[in-house]
Amino acid sequence: MMNALILATDSALRTLFAEPRASRSNPAANVADLALSDAERRQSGALMRINHVGEVCAQALYTGQALACQSPTLRAQLAQASREETDHLAWTQQRLQDLNDRPSWLNPLWYAGAFAIGFAAGKLGGDKVSLGFVVETERQVEAHLQSHMDLLPSSDLASRAIVSAMKADEIAHAQMAQQAGAVELPAPVKAFMQAAAKVMTTVAHRV
Repeated sequence: MMNALILATDSALRTLFAEPRASRSNPAANVADLALSDAERRQSGALMRINHVGEVCAQALYTGQALACQSPTLRAQLAQASREETDHLAWTQQRLQDLNDRPSWLNPLWYAGAFAIGFAAGKLGGDKVSLGFVVETERQVEAHLQSHMDLLPSSDLASRAIVSAMKADEIAHAQMAQQAGAVELPAPVKAFMQAAAKVMTTVAHRV
């Protein structure tokens, strides 16, 4: 348990304070970075900040679930998903830098909340409920990313390439969780998750 706590602490510190390193190439690496107006740049920056917060929360959620889960197989699957989310964290952070924008100042708060949800899901509901949280989270993130494809400036091809790649990964994570035996979450729990996500995206748009 002590080793698991040390790893969880290390994950939190790396997510919040270290430069994330992607294991895959950035989808925007070979995309022409077209000129954006000031308004377009601010719009893209706000959306990518929200996406960056989402990846901070994904790291926290998977870390909390991995700490609580009982199955070594599930723990390995969560770790693989977390590594792919680290790619997303690095890509969104790089895009924020390219846009001369910044991450959310409230990232430690977002991380703490997501970690608590992930740990509680694993401890109180067991592995199948924890997987259900993965499925529902990824479904909501997929819809959220699709909405960003509609909101991003048409000329921001780089951000669009990143969001598209992230969306494909989120779909795969949901499918992994379903195949591993996820249970459907009750409607009130889904509604709570949607409400919490709405608060996060609204605040992170500016802060």
